[in-house]
Parts: sequence; C-alpha cells; structure tokens
Amino acid sequence: MLQIAVGADRGPGSLHLVEAPEPTPRVGELLIKVAFAGINRPDILQRQGAYPPPPDASAVLGLEVSGHVAALGAGVEGWQVGDRVCALTPGGGYAQWCTTPAGQALALPGKLSLEQAAALPENWFTVWANLIIHGRLQRGERVLVHGGSSGIGIAASQLARLLGASCIVTVGSEAKARFCREFSGVEAIDYRSTDFVARTRELTNGEGVDLVLDMVGGDYIPRNLSVLRRDGRLVLIALQRGSKAEVDFGTVMRSRLVITGSTMRPRSIAEKTAIRDALLREVWPALADGRVRTHVHAVFPLAEAARAHALMESGEFLGKILLQVA
Repeated sequence: MLQIAVGADRGPGSLHLVEAPEPTPRVGELLIKVAFAGINRPDILQRQGAYPPPPDASAVLGLEVSGHVAALGAGVEGWQVGDRVCALTPGGGYAQWCTTPAGQALALPGKLSLEQAAALPENWFTVWANLIIHGRLQRGERVLVHGGSSGIGIAASQLARLLGASCIVTVGSEAKARFCREFSGVEAIDYRSTDFVARTRELTNGEGVDLVLDMVGGDYIPRNLSVLRRDGRLVLIALQRGSKAEVDFGTVMRSRLVITGSTMRPRSIAEKTAIRDALLREVWPALADGRVRTHVHAVFPLAEAARAHALMESGEFLGKILLQVA
C-alpha cells in the first residue's frame, strides 16, 4: 500500500509517499480501507518529533479516518466487511489501509458522507472527554472556547448548544468571528482587536463563565482563571503558547476553581470505548438529523499531505482539513 512518511528535516515539505506492507488487524481490531483521513494538530507535533506515538501504535501519522471495514480481527463482533465506518486511530491514518481497536470505531450517522465523517472522531472524542468528563458542563452554564473556528472549537460550540449551555468563542479575525456566529450560533470575540477577558465579562453581565476550554496555555492561563465564576473549571487540551504561567492560587482557592486537562492518545482502549459509546448515544442522533454539523474547509489528495500540513500551520482555515485517500 501507499502511506505518508516524514523526511529528515521534519518540515511540512518532508512529507512524502512511500510503499509499505498492508497492516494486519490484531485481536479486537478492524482493518479499514481508508477513504479520508483527518489532519489534526497532534499530527503536526508528531511530524516535528514532539509527540511520539505509543510504543504499540503505528508510527505513521493520522489519528482519524473514514472508509470501509476490510477485515475483522479475532473476537470482533458487530461489524461486517464492507460496513461504512469512521474511527479514532492510535496512528496510521495517512495510508490506504489502517487498523484500529473496534471500540474506537463508529458507524456513520444518518446519511453523512465518508468525507464528512472523517472530520468527526478526533474532535468529538476530545471535546466529549474534556467538556463532559473533565469539565462537567451542565445545561444552563456558560463556556468560553478558544480557537472557536477550528475543528475542536466548532465541535465544542455544537456540543454546548446541544446540551443547552451557552457558548462564547475566541478567534483570530473578524471573518472567523462571522463564520462562528453564522455556523454555530455563538458569540465570537476577535482576540486580535478585542480584549477577550473584558468582552467575556461584558457578554456575561460581569458574572464570567463556568468553564473555559483552552488550547493556548501560557499567558492565557491566568486570564482564563480571571473570567471564571465561583466553582468554575479551566480545562487545558493544548499548550500552543507554552506550559508555564504565573498563577495567583489565592484566586483559585477563594473562587473554588478547578484546573485540569488531558490528552486523548494515551487513554486506554476501555476509556476510548466508553467515550465512543457516549457519542453514539448522545451525539450521533443529532448528527444524523442535522442538529449538529461539521465543516470541512479543504480536502487534499494523500500525495499532497505537505500542502495540508502547511495550511494547518498557517491557521488560515475554518473547521477541518482532510486527505482523500481513495
């Protein structure tokens, strides 16, 4: 089969096609003939050498795919060869075939296309884990989401609305703010022209929000804490501006704040399966009937993975970037 490999300089342009053996599904795994693979920021970090795969995972980039079931590993039930599927993968998505634990695979909701479905797994697993499991978001609460026009941001906005929470997002331009207002029906703040702390307080009548979902880190951390209400939660999912910050823990104690965070890839198969089951129960029906939507910004052929990575690094996109494999 063909798959993408990373060259020595680890830049976007180092991504290139190579031939490799087709993988074989192990016990409990599916083999998927890949139609589309999603591009995610952890892929960028792995390409750069900063996010190594787990020891038992494929070293090939790619954490989510859609396609058709091509073979079943021993012990797999509930799937048949030829079924349409999308899946969170431990790696290996930038290839014509990949394997993944069956507990991380989902049937396509409703009439969604394989292209649309490839944009779902990584974002929705991540958002469910961090808004619901760690963030404990409840109906009637307010959430602030940074990176609102990204795939994660769009999924978080949609999930908040589905649950009956209100959502404010930050973005890097007025054009992205307009997109978020129109696509997700949320308040949007252009952080380049507006102080998001002051604007968030204005939008909430000075009360602040119950939850912040942050992919920025660094100097955003104390600013995030300053917009949280009593018993508020700050959930970190990435640290694009660094992992260190000066924090007044007196504020944390007085307001009973919670600071937490997580990554998805190191979780056990059992944990990911539980998230998969929750998505099938709570989100997939809303995707099937159109209450929840996803947005694909661009699709590149597998051979042009370098262009896809360059676009993600530029930040000039809305929603998801995909590779078309078949």
